[in-house]
Amino acid sequence: MRPLVVTEFISLDGVVDSPGGGDHPHAGWTFAEVPFEEAAYEIKGRETEAATALLLGRVSHDEFAPVWPQMEEFAEYNAMPKYVVSTTLEGSPWNNILVLRSLDEVAALKQTDGGEIHVHGSATLAQGLAAAGLVDRYHLLTFPVVLGGGKRLFPTDGPGATTPLRLVEHAAYANGVQLSVLEVQH
Repeated sequence: MRPLVVTEFISLDGVVDSPGGGDHPHAGWTFAEVPFEEAAYEIKGRETEAATALLLGRVSHDEFAPVWPQMEEFAEYNAMPKYVVSTTLEGSPWNNILVLRSLDEVAALKQTDGGEIHVHGSATLAQGLAAAGLVDRYHLLTFPVVLGGGKRLFPTDGPGATTPLRLVEHAAYANGVQLSVLEVQH
């Protein structure tokens, strides 16, 4: 079974909305609010090496597709298979895109041969994957900033199922960013 990894930039209050740009009132908060510390992003290089496929929601696809193909640092991601979970997407200008219409199709993808499947951004999709028990690991870079509102990685609208996690790697950096690699205990 292929492991599914959700990787996020997240604020201290759990917001994952628009870390590099977008519609959030504080869009770009990872760069605007916290000094850059190269060591904090080392995990991103490891993710690029470990990922064999990307899984995205429709909104993240629509934000990444016009930009990532022109970015040299995303050459590996641009070359690998990319899956978009959407009931409405009909096509994409990005290469190697396959549209999945349901979480059942994601579950079937996990059963195929291959390596890690990484989810970047895609807050709504990440919540759905977690609720369906499809997430195997979280890579979280927690930034020392409170945004007060926006899309969150974990729902806050009432009691949900408990998800036990096991911390397998952690680090803290001079700029206050904290890395947490957490395995989901199924």
